Amino acid sequence: MMERRMDTALLVLLMGHLAAALEVPLDLPQPPTITHQSPKDYIIDPRENIVIHCDAKGKPHPSFSWTRNGTHFDIDEDANVVMRPHSGTLVVDISREKADHYEGVYQCTARNKHGTAVSHNIVIRQSRSPLWSKERIKPIVVQEGVSLVLPCRPPAGLPPPIIFWMDNNFQRLPQSSRVSQSLNGDLYFSNVLREDSRNDYICYARFPHTQTIQQKQPITVKVLNLEAINDTMAAFYNDTDLFSEDPVDERKPTFLIPSGSSSSQTVLRGQVLELECIAEGLPTPDISWDKVSGDLPSQRMSYLYYKKTLRIVNASASDAGDYRCGAKNKLGSVHHTIHVSVKASPYWIAGAPRNLVLAPGENGVLTCRASGTPKPSITWLMNGIPYREKVEDDTIIFTDIQMGSSAVYQCNVSNGHGYLMANAFVNVLSEAPRVLTPANKVYQVIKNHRARIDCAFFGSPIPKITWFKDSRSSTLDGDPYIQHDNGTLEIHTAQARNSGKYTCAARNMLGIYENHVYLEVKEPTRILKQPEYKVVQRGRSVVFECKVKHDPTLVPTMTWLKDDGELPDDDRLIVASDSLTITDVTESDGGVYTCVMNTTLDHDSASAELTVVERPDPPTDLELTDQKKRSVQLTWTPGDENNSPIQKFLIQYEDSLHHRGHWHNLTEVPGTRTTAHLKLSPYVHYTFRVLALNAMGFSRPSFPSRMFKTEPAAPDDNPKDVEGFGTEHDNLVISWKPLTGLQSNGPGLRYRVMWRQKAVESDWSTVTVSNNSRFVVSGTPTFVPYELKVQAVNDHGVGPEPAIARGYSGEDLPVAAPENVQLVVLNSTLAEVHWDPVPHKLIRGHLKGYKVYYWKERSLHKHNPYHMEKLILMFSGNHSHGMVPGLHPFSLYSFNVRVYNGKGDGPVSPTQQFETPEGVPGAPTSLIVTNSNLDTLTLEWSPPHDRKGRITGYTLKYQPVNNSNELGPVEELALLANETSVTLPNLKYSTRYKFYLNAKTVRGEGPAISQEAVTIVDEALPVSPFGNVSSSVGEEGALISWEYWGPEKNVYVEYIVENSEGEQEWQKEPVNGSQNVVLKGLKGGLSYRVRLVAKGHHDQPLHHSEELLVTVPAVASRQVDIATQGWFIGLMCAIALLILILLIICFIQRNKGGKYPVKEKEDAHTDPEFQPMKEDDCTFGEYSDNEDHKPLKGSRTPSNGTVKRDDSDDSLVDYGEGGDGQFNEDGSFIGQYSGKSGSRDMAVGHESSEAPSPINAMNSLNSFV
Repeated sequence: MMERRMDTALLVLLMGHLAAALEVPLDLPQPPTITHQSPKDYIIDPRENIVIHCDAKGKPHPSFSWTRNGTHFDIDEDANVVMRPHSGTLVVDISREKADHYEGVYQCTARNKHGTAVSHNIVIRQSRSPLWSKERIKPIVVQEGVSLVLPCRPPAGLPPPIIFWMDNNFQRLPQSSRVSQSLNGDLYFSNVLREDSRNDYICYARFPHTQTIQQKQPITVKVLNLEAINDTMAAFYNDTDLFSEDPVDERKPTFLIPSGSSSSQTVLRGQVLELECIAEGLPTPDISWDKVSGDLPSQRMSYLYYKKTLRIVNASASDAGDYRCGAKNKLGSVHHTIHVSVKASPYWIAGAPRNLVLAPGENGVLTCRASGTPKPSITWLMNGIPYREKVEDDTIIFTDIQMGSSAVYQCNVSNGHGYLMANAFVNVLSEAPRVLTPANKVYQVIKNHRARIDCAFFGSPIPKITWFKDSRSSTLDGDPYIQHDNGTLEIHTAQARNSGKYTCAARNMLGIYENHVYLEVKEPTRILKQPEYKVVQRGRSVVFECKVKHDPTLVPTMTWLKDDGELPDDDRLIVASDSLTITDVTESDGGVYTCVMNTTLDHDSASAELTVVERPDPPTDLELTDQKKRSVQLTWTPGDENNSPIQKFLIQYEDSLHHRGHWHNLTEVPGTRTTAHLKLSPYVHYTFRVLALNAMGFSRPSFPSRMFKTEPAAPDDNPKDVEGFGTEHDNLVISWKPLTGLQSNGPGLRYRVMWRQKAVESDWSTVTVSNNSRFVVSGTPTFVPYELKVQAVNDHGVGPEPAIARGYSGEDLPVAAPENVQLVVLNSTLAEVHWDPVPHKLIRGHLKGYKVYYWKERSLHKHNPYHMEKLILMFSGNHSHGMVPGLHPFSLYSFNVRVYNGKGDGPVSPTQQFETPEGVPGAPTSLIVTNSNLDTLTLEWSPPHDRKGRITGYTLKYQPVNNSNELGPVEELALLANETSVTLPNLKYSTRYKFYLNAKTVRGEGPAISQEAVTIVDEALPVSPFGNVSSSVGEEGALISWEYWGPEKNVYVEYIVENSEGEQEWQKEPVNGSQNVVLKGLKGGLSYRVRLVAKGHHDQPLHHSEELLVTVPAVASRQVDIATQGWFIGLMCAIALLILILLIICFIQRNKGGKYPVKEKEDAHTDPEFQPMKEDDCTFGEYSDNEDHKPLKGSRTPSNGTVKRDDSDDSLVDYGEGGDGQFNEDGSFIGQYSGKSGSRDMAVGHESSEAPSPINAMNSLNSFV
């Protein structure tokens, strides 16, 4: 037996690839497959018709039958039951029969000629929501502190009801760790309080299937203390339950449920495990949970009813074990252990059995692998009939199967907790491969994502799938491709190179089938600029940006969300392509905004929070407490901070006694405090207010507090900033900063001023002043130190002893000048002066410093004018020397030194003189160019304005500049000091030069002045830069060659038709630096004037070469000479004859009428298609009868285009320039018909007409005839 099991296992392993469930196309024969059926436990609503589902597919389409409670259910005999067409679904009409009549166990059977499929058992039960049994519930009187349980005991319903407790107003009763609901619906009190007294404890049961709610009678609870119970015992003794008579003390916890120290509970695998522990005690105990034999499953675990229920979803075998709940308060703890066992109804290990498609002669297996606790039993059926052949426990083995062996096999797995029922057919087919995936299907995937390309296939035997890409050079197997058993080709990480055409080939012994699909790898959607966190003040606007990059072939959709929901419908929210703007922001706009960019393949999102802030609301409820002589306690209630934390509070006061209407800052406190201890001054009438500050600014002030008055007292402070100084040489001014009204501490504020000389033993002189901040002491010695004091006094006393300040009496001018004054010249612009300090006693004041006065007497150069301007340098008192900068070279200076104090300058030291040496000269004053000739230029200049010494000469540098502003070699020329002009010979003609000129002294060269000039060409002797100009005419055109030695780079060839002056412009042909060019497009038979042009700088003249006359010979036609054709000769003769006749008719007509009648002239203008011809474009031009007297014969058209006229009335000249009329090769006449006369054009009212075309002339002939 053991060997047989091993052989079976090996066979299953070897044929595992055959187990892949193939979806058989519905156009092929196949047994039935149930596609939809009602659930096993089917609870119906008695108010609606009963619908029992059973749908199946197959080929041919299956028929259906039913059993009810194990026997055949004849639908035809029950008028209330119908079966839907093409389906096995039953519809039961309950309008004539109660629903409970159809309760029972139903099973559906679907069959065709290839087999029979069976549904699972469908148990039909009617939902029930019974009413509560009527009962009279007595009021419950209970002593405060004891535990209490209010029972619910709802009626049994199907399915069980949902329990909740509410009051008369349909408001849920508050629950807590002290009061909570149990799993069975009872309401538990760990201990009762006086506030638990009420008469509307109502338990409600909601039956979800029928959506009905049933209500229990209200329960009245009265919680009394011991004294109240004794007072009312007689009234309630006979008709109430009395729970306690003794005083209730605090007690340690005990469990109300479950009872005892341990219990057990069983749960089925996959269901919800709920463990409950409710304890009583005083104080209310805390509940805790742990698992004795392991850890709690944190991912599947939660607590209900304030941790009194432990809930574990999707229970598994690992959840079995001992769970311990604990209840603890300050008096002790208690524990209870719950042993949990996990059982399991049958469940599939690797899924239900799958359909099997076999070809004739193939082997196969059906496997029904399931498990459960306890271990389930497995039963096989074939077409609904028990089957035991070829069965090995959970496997049926098929070997060498043949056509006609198709059937449906049922696998039934059951134990004491339930069962599983599954159908799987064996279909014997012989089919060539086919691919079910649509041809040319396009798959799109995002780059770096997984790509799966389908190749759903069918065939029997099972086809082998092969994948190719593009050129089909090799099969796709191995990295990065993964081929699945169902034909799908997977690319784990798709890249752009994976895009392309893919071919799926399905092959078996009966044939091959190929299908083409396409893969497109797209760029991912990414948010490049995410919205940022914003803090915005109310009423402002805010913009969230969301810039996105996406694949250009995908259509993006931008969506904005607020708090993961839709944006409010508000015109203030403006959604643009890459932004969201909110105008006039309000508090309700605060939240998290998310931009979501969706394409058909992917999406990206980013969020940012908007916080709407505003200045805080003003504080309220100001109170003054702890009032003392010089302090008070101020408290307040903060206003709403408006989403911006309050940083600080500012406390202000108003002194209605001294400064009514003015608020002053008193102190600040942190934003976390709402009280402040305020130090106050005497003799002030205080009113306080508080302002709150956040990041947006200060709030509005609070309402003022009540007034608080302080009593007067002697001054606490003396004036500050006491100073002593003199305004005259014999006085002393004593000044101070007066006290404020807040510092006066009482009425009658005045100041006691005291002074004495510092160096002399003397008493303090004293004077009292009021309403002033200074006092002048007269008759003092000059600049003597004094000691000073100022003390505050009011009607309630004097201030503290004042500090001694120091000052000086008035200053006078110094009486001595600095001695031993010397000066050293350091260079041409800098000197250093020295002096001896003046003794302090001679300064007679505060030493401020020393002043050096200096001025320029004259320049040592005879050409510079004499001028004098005094300059002053000031040095601090601790200096005895200093620098004198900015001197002019080669000059004579005078200077002196004096000391100064706060009063002014002292006597002047003896004036001395010094000379500065020569320096580098300035640039020449001017530089101009005169007498510009062909190869010479004359330069003239003026000496430097600032010579700074004796000029010893000049240096001239110059260099040529070409058209691209490149500089040539530099030439240098030394010039004498007395020269002011120079002529430069041997310069290049027509060349730009740049000149630099600077002057020199013995100290060196000064800066240069520059100028530019151009040599010119003498017009009397023109010189051309061109030579050896020649031409030759070939098939490609006229070749022009030359030599060129000019500096200009812009050289071109100009040409024009000979004798065309004034009518045409010169045509230009650039030469691009070469010395020959081919002129193409010249017309044969014409002569052209050709010349070369060199163009230089914009202000330089053009250079021309001598003109060449180039004649282009006429080109002989390579086609058949049309002039030799007979038909052409005859046509030309006919046309010539016709023209001759027309001319004669016109001549006669003009002789008879003198002029064309107006009517004929109007007729000549009626047809726009027939107009006189112009020579240049072969169109008809305008005829003008310019003269009344024109010669008919002997007229010629001069070469200059004018017509010489005589007294004749008519002339052919009026119709064209006689010699220029020509015929084209096709015989069309291209001469110009236009007469010209300036005099007739100027005459008013003169007639004009168009020259007649041949057709117009024919019309004239017709009228003549």
